[in-house]
Amino acid sequence: MNNKQANIEELVQQLAAKLTEKGWMLATAESCTGGMIAAACTDLAGSSQWFERGFVTYSNEAKTEMLGVPAELIAKHGAVSEEVVRAMAEGAIRHSRAQVSIAVTGIAGPGGGSVEKPVGTVWLGWSWGHTTYAHCHAFIGSRSSVRSMSATQSLKFLIDGVCRLDLQP
Repeated sequence: MNNKQANIEELVQQLAAKLTEKGWMLATAESCTGGMIAAACTDLAGSSQWFERGFVTYSNEAKTEMLGVPAELIAKHGAVSEEVVRAMAEGAIRHSRAQVSIAVTGIAGPGGGSVEKPVGTVWLGWSWGHTTYAHCHAFIGSRSSVRSMSATQSLKFLIDGVCRLDLQP
């Protein structure tokens, strides 16, 4: 097992402990990570106690159909935007039985970037209770490393938020 795998496994174990302690379920809404977060979560035995479901919404149509992200929002701001990742995180809650969600949308590369949104631009979102957070990252590296860093960072932020805040879903 390499350090990258060990790191994500450790993060998932920490998240599992916190969600189990609170009695919460997690849903994921993933675009550029293509289900990596959901896969990492379900790699942990017993994850059915705290992992509810994952949405892989790679296309704009999938974001609209599966999560209820308005097509107009995507047209106005682009799929890789704060507005869209917030809508994805909130849609994952609305379309599941989960109390907590992680959402990821970005440009993993090597193509697809622009001056405004270069390769490595990734928006991460989390939602629980009546609160939704979003954060933009500019990751540098290969497609694989951008995707991996996106999954790892989203888990870190969610763990920090769940540990720090004593919110009721």
